[in-house]
Amino acid sequence: MKDEVKNILCIEDEPEMIELVRLILGRHGFNVQGANGGKEGLEKVKKNPPSLILLDLMMPDVDGWEVYQQIKADEKTNHIPVIIVTAKAQNIDKVLGLHVAKVDDYISKPFSPQALLESVQKVLGLPIS
Repeated sequence: MKDEVKNILCIEDEPEMIELVRLILGRHGFNVQGANGGKEGLEKVKKNPPSLILLDLMMPDVDGWEVYQQIKADEKTNHIPVIIVTAKAQNIDKVLGLHVAKVDDYISKPFSPQALLESVQKVLGLPIS
């Protein structure tokens, strides 16, 4: 019996970062869609809710915390796990993200491919490879 493909939405304003995530996770059987910025990300989440969202914080149109709040405020999408992936790597940001906002995980850029994969597997409840 084949496991269902996990759809991951990467909401990010840098196309190169979306491609990097797609390359890393695609090798492990994940289907990674990209959304260029917060506004497009919110539209895609509503149209086709993913299994997991990778969310950048610093985006020019709608920032990541606003995107996160809108996703969590909607009963159709509030169950979707969110991993923050950001260059905003201050300890206080991580504490706020994990303990105050209750994001599922927090990864600082630059990250290793293994760190990204392990975070995604952990949050989705998959065996760590």
